[in-house]
Amino acid sequence: MFLYYCDLAWRSIKKTPMLSLLMILAISIGIGITITTLNVYKTMSYNPAGERSEQINSVQLWSQGLDSWDDFQSNLTYTDVINLRNNNELAIKAASFRTGLAMQSEDPEIQPVLKGVRVTDSDFFTIFEVPFLYGDRWDKSVDAQPTYQVVIGEKLNQSFFDGVNSVGKTIYLNRKPYQIVGVIKDWNPQPKYYDPTNEPFSDAEEIYIPFSITPLEEFDVWGNTSGWKFEPMVTYQDRLNSEKTWIHFWALLKTDAEKQQYKSWLSQYVEQQRSFGRFTDTAKTPAEAVQISDIEKWLVDSEVVPRDNKILVGLSVLFLTVCLVNILGLLLTKFLKRAPEVGVRRAIGASRRQIFSQYMVEVGIIGFIGGVVGLLWAWGALTLLESQFNVDASVAGLDSTMWIITPLIAISTAVLAGVYPAWVVCRTKPSVYLKAQ
Repeated sequence: MFLYYCDLAWRSIKKTPMLSLLMILAISIGIGITITTLNVYKTMSYNPAGERSEQINSVQLWSQGLDSWDDFQSNLTYTDVINLRNNNELAIKAASFRTGLAMQSEDPEIQPVLKGVRVTDSDFFTIFEVPFLYGDRWDKSVDAQPTYQVVIGEKLNQSFFDGVNSVGKTIYLNRKPYQIVGVIKDWNPQPKYYDPTNEPFSDAEEIYIPFSITPLEEFDVWGNTSGWKFEPMVTYQDRLNSEKTWIHFWALLKTDAEKQQYKSWLSQYVEQQRSFGRFTDTAKTPAEAVQISDIEKWLVDSEVVPRDNKILVGLSVLFLTVCLVNILGLLLTKFLKRAPEVGVRRAIGASRRQIFSQYMVEVGIIGFIGGVVGLLWAWGALTLLESQFNVDASVAGLDSTMWIITPLIAISTAVLAGVYPAWVVCRTKPSVYLKAQ
């Protein structure tokens, strides 16, 4: 019976091509706009940490002075990071910030390139489960004893060493030799949840070097630096000693008990620092002056998904609703034009249920076609965003789930719009049209 209804629906569509085309166009435009905004929102709100989201935690401290910031800062000062790194009660932890260095190899034919570099600790690779192709991270002893070692990405390894195992070889960063200890596989989480405050949809770095060599090399900071008071930066040591925040600090806390224990330690740390004359804003108690954010909270607090995106999703749904109302009117016109035919069918034995089912199949087919066309609109719009407006490919790429969601939304929208017109026409009294005939 369903195939018979499909055949009748297709004949009906061909009988009224202009009305059918208008309905398909209305659905496709509404669906195209909705899917475009929904795709961007879904991509930006994705949590790459998955099941480990609650275990990976960013640490923030209320370290400012009076009459300064009203919220927790995402980063910490160098002084606080060093103190937290020296806390042996926490087993797995990592400081992290971004810089940039010129990279070159011992091969004179390969031109130097300026690359973004992640300055961090060895536990970074454990916390974020960074996969290795060759070798491994540097030894934890390097986190305390500065050693010029480096982990590079698979693409760089391909460019500089033709993809072979380069562990043990040397690369030069700002003309300083670094020994390669590991090569990671292609790893590029989107959003870049380990540093969402610094272009969350940019590519992950392909060079990782030990945090311990920071004071020796005086790395520039390619990221956010915030300060609540004026502090002249004459030397790099001034930066290290200052109250400026510029370093992320991560902790792997696998259980709630570990979180509570670490929060307790941090509260004691805040009290200690206040006794030293730091953390002078006492609006919060020591316990309140500590914030541990898992990945989900971290992404929300970092505003990876801007408020404008949420508003656009709502507006696109309203636009789809307007399209639905227009489709309802077109369907009512289309179905009432065929009322005499329905009257004859009712007279020869067709039930209201059969008439209603037939028309619902027809609007379902119109919705499906409109959904397919709308998907093409969405794909074209996302491609335009990427090519003409420099939107990151990770955001503008059409999510695979949309190929399933889009037809379902389109069919549901069409069916919802078609319920009332189909109900009206199936209540047609056969006698009225038989007399007319």
